[in-house]
Amino acid sequence: MIGQTISHYKILSKLGEGGMGVVYKAEDTELKREVAIKFLPQHIAKHGEERKRFRVEAQAAARLNHSSIATIHSIEEVDDEMFIVMEYIKGKELKDKIEAGLLPIDEALNLVTEIARGLQVAHEGGVVHRDIKSANIMLTDRGEVKIMDFGLAKLGSQTKLTKAGTTLGTASYMSPEQTRGEEVDNRTDIFSLGVLIYEMLTGQYPFKGDYEQAITYSILNEEPEPVTGLRTGIPMELERIINKCLKKDVSGRYQQAAELIADLSELKKESETKEILSKTGMTQSKPVQKAPQQNRFNKSSAYYGLAILAVLVTAAGLIYFLTRSQPIDSIAVLPFVNSNNDPDIEYLSDGITETLITKLSQLPELRVMARNTVFRFKGKDMTAQQVGEELNVRAVLTGAIVQRGNALRLNAELVDVSDGAQIWGEQYNRTMDDIFAVQDAISEQISTSLRLKLSSDDKSRLVKRHTEDREAYQLYLKGRFYWNQRTGEALKTALGYFQQAIDRDPNYAAAYAGLADCYGLFPYYTVLPAIEAIPKAKSAALKALQIDEQLAEAHTSLASAYQIEWEWELSDKSFRRAIELNPNYATAHHWYGLGLCYRGRFEEGFAELKQALTVDPHSLIINATFGYAYIAARRYDLALEHLQKTLSMDQDFYLTHYWIGKAYVLKNQTAKGIEYMKEALRLSDSPDVLAGLGYTYGISGNIEEAEKTLVEMDKLSSKRFVSSYHAAMIYAGLGEKEKALELLKLSLEQRSVWLTYIKVDPFWDNLRSDPRFIELVKKVGLDK
Repeated sequence: MIGQTISHYKILSKLGEGGMGVVYKAEDTELKREVAIKFLPQHIAKHGEERKRFRVEAQAAARLNHSSIATIHSIEEVDDEMFIVMEYIKGKELKDKIEAGLLPIDEALNLVTEIARGLQVAHEGGVVHRDIKSANIMLTDRGEVKIMDFGLAKLGSQTKLTKAGTTLGTASYMSPEQTRGEEVDNRTDIFSLGVLIYEMLTGQYPFKGDYEQAITYSILNEEPEPVTGLRTGIPMELERIINKCLKKDVSGRYQQAAELIADLSELKKESETKEILSKTGMTQSKPVQKAPQQNRFNKSSAYYGLAILAVLVTAAGLIYFLTRSQPIDSIAVLPFVNSNNDPDIEYLSDGITETLITKLSQLPELRVMARNTVFRFKGKDMTAQQVGEELNVRAVLTGAIVQRGNALRLNAELVDVSDGAQIWGEQYNRTMDDIFAVQDAISEQISTSLRLKLSSDDKSRLVKRHTEDREAYQLYLKGRFYWNQRTGEALKTALGYFQQAIDRDPNYAAAYAGLADCYGLFPYYTVLPAIEAIPKAKSAALKALQIDEQLAEAHTSLASAYQIEWEWELSDKSFRRAIELNPNYATAHHWYGLGLCYRGRFEEGFAELKQALTVDPHSLIINATFGYAYIAARRYDLALEHLQKTLSMDQDFYLTHYWIGKAYVLKNQTAKGIEYMKEALRLSDSPDVLAGLGYTYGISGNIEEAEKTLVEMDKLSSKRFVSSYHAAMIYAGLGEKEKALELLKLSLEQRSVWLTYIKVDPFWDNLRSDPRFIELVKKVGLDK
């Protein structure tokens, strides 16, 4: 196996072997990175049901995103082999570290806290590990924790304890319900984590036996020896925490990893406080007696010391008061947690978050982070203070919701990023009928807590409602939930929900804006041609503005429709009105900036794109299109620098790969450009990417491959609408000017959305001097 290449993975060395397969270190020859590959046993790879169950488990695990969880890149099959491609981790197993000697108590606490945080994210994502043990925890060379083998443990737990080859270590970590073969949940991981803490501190398992049945009996019937009796210096509180993890009755254990993390954090704080007191000598119970003369000297010094201390305290208090009395000018609203862990109400937690962002973003003196940016922190184990520091905002709002039938519980907390202190917090126990009132109350309380000076218009915007119909509002939230997924199918689903919301409330302006946004994106996702979709987008946006002229989202939707209709002056006017109404609306800045760049007004366009990134710095699409704007301006090195940063945010965003490839092609590094374009095509069957790849094959003289892309374009066209613009680009690369111009003329009749790029896109440079091309640019209104 060593030295062989399977798919695009070159096997370098063997890392280990266990009951669930053999692990190798390999090189991903396409992405040029080291990975770990686990080949599954033949009884799984060849058994249809086992293979199917494994895929479901591994796919769920692959969605997990946390620094303490080893990343799963892909699941692949070649011939009869099935394997999982994972992050390669340089380091050693926690098992080896424990065998080398007992861990210091504070180090053990830090490690178990990080493991618990990783499990918390997994449990919130509906994934239970089922096989937490020291051999499944890696410690990187930098001391970071990585939980391994998510997605494999469930299959491993299907085997009986008595099966040959089962390790005693695995049996020793099992919860009582797991040994009985019962259904398990996140509390079984908490039990196993209790075993792991015990092992780190004592070097032995809490439940022991010479064979597996004996271990099982101990787990079910015996109590472990107290850790304080096996090692000195262990706090009694830590023993209580371990014992709670190891409760045989699941109801007596920690119910959530978050509860365990809270107790561990409190214990660490107490330990640190005691250490500080010990170092400063403040734990002495009796003062040392001094001579009388020395005492008089000390009294005098003490008076001076107290006077200086009083001045310092007064100054500090004054600074604190002045700081606290200043308005807070920036905020991030983090995604509210769906505490039900029910995907069917994810739209509600996301929707409440988005509604609060929209309300607050209309306040002129407040910078509010946009949805795309804050949602990149969803499910990540970071404190509000850490997120606030990364986003450079003064305050962060966090929250969680629980829905039981019509009952709604909503918790909200506003945190000061400077010191992590709570500015305001509240719990609302209401019904779904009160959802509007709760959101209004939170918005008003935030504005008060941030000490903002609001005009009467500002205050009315905070509590403005576009509908009083609760069911219409929930349908609208579902529409936005699917619209934000940005796929063709999701957009069609979103359109249906927006229409249902309008059916319930025909005067629901925001729902009409939602319709406009769906129709406006349909041509880009090849759902409908622009000639059909854009008039509908324009009509819906105008209807929204007829109901509410101050709706910034509707002005933006209308401006986008005008762009695609090549009514550039009307488009600019609508964008400026949207920005006037909501300076924090990143989409308005983004689309306006692109429109300016399409016309060659790059410096103005860059300014708008930078403003979009000010409020939405983690948006993939804004970052990526900014990179394309640099390409259009022929600033290829700047484009690559910007796009490589975007790629580090998300390796799976196809547009970033495509535009990096385009930049390399334009820098005459064609082979490298093709490599990135092929990766983009692997991630998406976008006709735009296929056209770019075909063009590149054409200009590089690879006629056969270019013609293959034309065949693929025909296949795409048979499935959904594809603009003739894309085939025209391939013919331009092949040097077939007449055919390219003929297809461009047809795309003009189709009102192709892609024609807005034609003035500045470098891939059209070989046609740019042709009078027919010049005339086409003029018809799109880009000659001015």
